[in-house]
Amino acid sequence: MADSPNPPAIPAPHLPLCQLPAGTRGRVLALAGDAPFCQRVREMGFGEDAVITKLSGRGTTLCQVGETRLALSHEAARRIQVQVLAPPAPSAPSPGLS
Repeated sequence: MADSPNPPAIPAPHLPLCQLPAGTRGRVLALAGDAPFCQRVREMGFGEDAVITKLSGRGTTLCQVGETRLALSHEAARRIQVQVLAPPAPSAPSPGLS
């Protein structure tokens, strides 16, 4: 049996924003909550497909969305589902540098 040229993609793990490790990038997949909550976080930049970086957080979650840093309560961060994004590949050292 021949190997498939395009194996099925393995979905990246997803979890609530409050559980995303600090320093990790994620893509917002879904918002849970009432309409005013969802509208408010979308206005803040946490809309579906937004790429965010969690900077820190236990009780309060500090995130970066674009060039803006925003703080969310633990409860708000629990209602935002994110897909973990792979960290960027390390760049190769420049030739001639040691």
